[in-house]
Amino acid sequence: MPRVRVVGISFDHMHMGDLLRLVHDHPGAEIAGLFDPDATRMEAAAAAFDLPASRLFTDFDACMAAARPDLAILCAAPADHARYTLRLAAHGCHVLVEKPFAASAADARAMIAAMAPTGRLLAVNWPLAWVPAHVTAKRLIEAGTIGQLREVHFTDGNRGPLYHLAGKVEVSPEEVERQKPGSWWYKSAAGGGSLRDYLGYGATLGTWYMDGAAPLEVTSVTDETPGIEVDQHSITICRYPGGLSRMETRWGTFTDPWTIQPQPTCGFVFVGSDGTIASPDYATQVTVQTRARPEPHPVPADPLPEGQRNAIDYMLGLIARDEAPAGPLDPAIGLVGQRIVDTAVQSAREKRTLALLP
Repeated sequence: MPRVRVVGISFDHMHMGDLLRLVHDHPGAEIAGLFDPDATRMEAAAAAFDLPASRLFTDFDACMAAARPDLAILCAAPADHARYTLRLAAHGCHVLVEKPFAASAADARAMIAAMAPTGRLLAVNWPLAWVPAHVTAKRLIEAGTIGQLREVHFTDGNRGPLYHLAGKVEVSPEEVERQKPGSWWYKSAAGGGSLRDYLGYGATLGTWYMDGAAPLEVTSVTDETPGIEVDQHSITICRYPGGLSRMETRWGTFTDPWTIQPQPTCGFVFVGSDGTIASPDYATQVTVQTRARPEPHPVPADPLPEGQRNAIDYMLGLIARDEAPAGPLDPAIGLVGQRIVDTAVQSAREKRTLALLP
């Protein structure tokens, strides 16, 4: 069968390099073209994947016309997700949006509406969805291991978004400070800040763990650092009919969780009617307590099944089978998560508890 033709749209998010690596290494796909308004931002990927100049574009329409993509990977700043998705929908290709979903629930709904009549897939990639421990936790919850799930607690972040490039390549602290003034990550209008960067993980995967349930109310508090217009630390409380869930985001962890787990530990803790599960990011096991066995004990993480080991593997399988995305990649689940994020942003701004925004 012909390989799936994939284009990379915008290099605002450093995860583009990681996703292109997965495309490059997959026997059923090829990188048909790259687009970014700034040609210099494509240079590293072009060199890494040996792409000719004929596959690099600073003009969006020229890229789409030449590449004729089956699938587009979108790694723009959140404020541009809707704009690019509407343009991609007109070209009739599948779209994989790198997290977060959008800048607002209104934008997320516009993206869903634009893609619906095309018959093509829209999916939102949350990298934590491919952590075996987190998938194992979902299996245990569904199996009733801890009874009825009542609370999802999430703590996550990193040293800062500019401390690493694609492939987690380290950036010096001096270079980070040099880049901050011009980086979209530190601009509110572009969708910057730790809350918008990380809360979507907890809110979206949390909605998945909760089988699609939405909270009744949201209360959020963010830090206020002089000279920086976005937050670098946020704490959000979601009130569900059965309990409270707490979600914390931070730029400025002591270490990055993919190298050395910082304290507080990054990841999830689940509280049910009959037990608890701790699932740290990138762990090889989860820790379980139950009424029958109250002492915390490890449960090895299940290996991810073939076809569900990463976003590209998964998307290519969906395209081949003509199936819609499920779990955290499902736009319906992502929309609930986006509503939580929107409400948290407004709650922090108004400094009060709010009913979940529509």
